Amino acid sequence: MKLKPEQLDTHLRKGLRPVYFITGDEPLQLQEAADAVRAAAREQGFGVREVFNAERGFDWNQLLQAAGSMSLFGDRRLIDLRINPKPGDIGAKALGDYAANPPDDAVLLVTCGKVDGRAKWVRGLESAGVLIQIWPLDREALPAWIQGRLRGRGLQPAPDAVALLADRVEGNLLAAAQEIEKLALLHGPGRLAADDVLGAVADSARFDVFGFVDTALSGHADRVARMLQTLRGEGVAPALVSWALGREIRGLASIAADVADGEPVEKVMATHKVWDRRKPLLRTALKRRPLGAWLRLAARAGHVERVVKGAAVGHPWDELLELTLDLSGVRLFPPRPAVHSV
Repeated sequence: MKLKPEQLDTHLRKGLRPVYFITGDEPLQLQEAADAVRAAAREQGFGVREVFNAERGFDWNQLLQAAGSMSLFGDRRLIDLRINPKPGDIGAKALGDYAANPPDDAVLLVTCGKVDGRAKWVRGLESAGVLIQIWPLDREALPAWIQGRLRGRGLQPAPDAVALLADRVEGNLLAAAQEIEKLALLHGPGRLAADDVLGAVADSARFDVFGFVDTALSGHADRVARMLQTLRGEGVAPALVSWALGREIRGLASIAADVADGEPVEKVMATHKVWDRRKPLLRTALKRRPLGAWLRLAARAGHVERVVKGAAVGHPWDELLELTLDLSGVRLFPPRPAVHSV
C-alpha cells in the first residue's frame, strides 16, 4: 500500500500494518511521519521498541534475528530500523526476506533517504505494509503547508503573512516549523498579520542548487536572482552552480534536438530518463524557446564554465547571473562572442 504523508494519521487510527517504509530527502516530514508511526504503536500496545542503525558494516542478521525472536514477556514490539545511506545487496535481501514473512507480534518501521521505488526490496516492503515517499514541497505547495501549520497552532494568518513567511523560509521546512512555533509562543492564538511576521522571523531561506535550477526553468527571474545571491552568500562554489546549470541546459538542448527530429516528446524524455515529477516543468521550458535558443544557451553555458575555471575572461558570479536570467527568460545583453584568455 502506498500512502501520501497527509494520509498517514487517518490510516494509523484504523490499526497498524506489519511494515512501514518511509523514504525521502526532506528531513522534517520524514521525522514527523516516523514519529506518528511510533506514537500509534505505543497507543496500540506495542510496548517494546528495538532500534537498529543500519550504517556501513551493519550486520543484517540482527534484523532477521529480531524478527524470529519472541519478547520475553510476550509484548508486541516495534522494530525501528534506520538505514543510512542505502541497504546494499545484503540488506536488500534481508529486507526482502523479512517482508516475505513478517512476524505476528511486531511492526517494522524503516526510515531511509530517497531510493528507487522500482527496486525489488522496496516493492516487497510496500506489499507487506505501507510505503510513504516524502518529496520536498515545491514553491506552489509551501503556502498551503504553512497556513495549515499555523492554523494547527491556533493562529489565523492573513494571506500576506503566509506569503511573507513562505518567502523567508523557502527551501527549509525545519526553519519554517521553528519559526511557526516561535510565532505561536510570541503571539498566542488569534490573527497573525504580515507585520507580526516581519518582526519575528529571520530570513532563513535555504536553496539547494537543483531547486535553484528548477526555479530558473520555471521562468521566475526575480526569485532565481535572489536564490543565486543566497547561494553565493552561503559559500556555495560557483563551479557547482555552473555544473548544475550546464548539465540541465545541455540535457534540454539534446531533448529539443530529438524532438525537432520528429521524436515524440514522451519517448525522448523516457530515453533521457527524466523523472515523472519533472516532466511538466521540462515540457513548459521546452515550449518557451526553439532548438536554436537551446543550442545558444548550451554554448553560453560552456563559456561560463570556462570563466569559472579561469580559462576565459570574466567574473564568475556575474556570468552565472546572466546565464541564469537568460535561462529564466530575461536577456540582459544582446548575443556576444565568447572571449577566451590567451
